[in-house]
Parts: sequence; structure tokens; C-alpha cells
Amino acid sequence: MTEDSREQARRAREAMSVDALWPRAGGWPDFESVEGDVDAVLVGLGTHSTSISLTNAHTTPGAVREALARYSPFAYGTSVDELVVADAGDADDPDAREADAAALVQDAASRSRLVIALGGDNAATVPAAVGTWEAHRAGGSEAGGAQAGLITLDAHHDLRDGVSNGSPVQRLISAGLDPRRVVQVGIQDFANSRAYAERAGDLGVTVISRAECEAASMAAVAERALSIAGAGGGIVHVDIDVDACDRSVVPGCPASVPGGLSAWQLRSFVRELCRDARVRSIDFTEVDASADTEDGRTVRLVALGVLEALAGLAERR
Repeated sequence: MTEDSREQARRAREAMSVDALWPRAGGWPDFESVEGDVDAVLVGLGTHSTSISLTNAHTTPGAVREALARYSPFAYGTSVDELVVADAGDADDPDAREADAAALVQDAASRSRLVIALGGDNAATVPAAVGTWEAHRAGGSEAGGAQAGLITLDAHHDLRDGVSNGSPVQRLISAGLDPRRVVQVGIQDFANSRAYAERAGDLGVTVISRAECEAASMAAVAERALSIAGAGGGIVHVDIDVDACDRSVVPGCPASVPGGLSAWQLRSFVRELCRDARVRSIDFTEVDASADTEDGRTVRLVALGVLEALAGLAERR
């Protein structure tokens, strides 16, 4: 097992300036040391070995933990800084030990209102979603598995066969997820094939294209997505594939496309979704921290996405 990236992030924080009146985000206590329930849990799922394109996405959870310290936990009109948040660390080799990764998420979901999973490539979506659904089954809820919903923000359908970062949606449907409760937001022209678009249509998956995201507010898009994925009160997993954003914003995403969503569209979409109590888990995927620009803009956007998820959670109260 590699060094715990929580410790690496803590060392990086110690080298930063200190201002008692400007606390830094992140640096949350280890989940295993916290007793009782918490509001949210961070989990690292550094999947990368089955990626269609070469990636070092396993380096991203630690990089995001470090980037969180560049921001404060304060957001106007919310009480993010009052939330009880813990960090469960990183799953050990989540590609080869996917069941163990799902079990780590399940433990986190059983004691929290929201699990925030840091990928990793998009293969991380499978243990993130399955672990959360299993936690709710174990807790006596009927909202897991076939009663659950999935919302993806992604340029791609991810309906390929086999096991890769291009197949998580197909794998979850094959495992029992009702495709009529799957909503794919931000799907891009020239980033998919006719065959997979037709597969999505045949399955009954709802597709909200990149162009539709420009014609409506992201709040309206989120409301529509939740009305479908959350039909009947089932819990919802959210997959934020950061390559849905414009390539200038996310150069650390290997498959990002020029003309994608803005950073603000991603951030506002995440907060809007996490305001809804049916959303019990969210993942951020497809960022390769080692391929980011010197200013770390891609990783920093993910860190802000984590904080937007917490802001939405705080607004549930």
C-alpha cells in the first residue's frame, strides 16, 4: 500500500501560512477515528489501470486533498463550516479489489448523509454507487439497487462493454440499475458513436445534451434530472466526470473537448443536486493530476466541486 495521501496533504498544509481568521478547507479527521454519524465522508478511489487512454488518475485523490487547503470552508448563505466531515482515506488498489473499495464506501455511507468519492478514472463510479446502494439495503431501505437512480455529468455515454473507464453506466445497468432512472447530462457531439447513442435510446436512458445545458440554467437541468433519477423516492448517485467541461478549464482531463461546459456550470450543478436529500453519494472522476497545468486548475476545480457538494448538503437543513 502506498503512503496515505491524507498524511501527505496534512504535511502540505503545515507548510502554508496560518491565519486564525481565515481557516482552510479540508484537513478533516480520519473517519476511523470519529465516533458516531457524520454529515459527509471523503473517500479516495484511485482507479486507473483499466483506462482506455493512459492515465495517472490514481494520483488525483491526494492532489485534491492538498488543493482543498487553498480554499476556505465559508460560502455565503450556508453553514459549510459547521458540517461534521471525515476522511476515510484511499481504497487500496480499487481496480483489482473493487469489492473492497465498494465496502469502504458502504461503511462511509452507513454513517453519513453524503459520500464524496474522489477518482480515479470513471471506473470509480461503480464501487462508489454500489457501496452506497449496499449501505442502504443493509440499513433496511428499499432505495438501493433497482430502486436507485444515477445522474451523470459527462461528455460520454460510458455504455461500452467490458470493464474500463468507458463502461461504468453499462456495468451498473447490468447489475440491476433501472436504465429509465439514468440521466446523462452534458453529452457531447463528436465524442460518442452512433452505436452507443442508440444503445442509450434503446435502454431508455434520458440524455440531456451539451447544447441543452446552454439553453437552460443548470438549476433547471438538475431539477429535471432529479425528477427522473429520483422517481419514487429512490436514492441517487451522482457521477461528475470532469471532462464534461471545456478543455481550457480542465486540461488535466484526457478526454475533455473544446466547447465543453464552464467551471461555473459544473459547480452550480453540483450544489443544486446536493441540496436534494435523495442524493447520497457523488464522485468526481477522469482527472489526471499528473497531466494538469502548472497552476493546477483542473485539480482545483475538483476541490471546489467538493466544497460545492458540501454547500448543497448544508443547505438541506
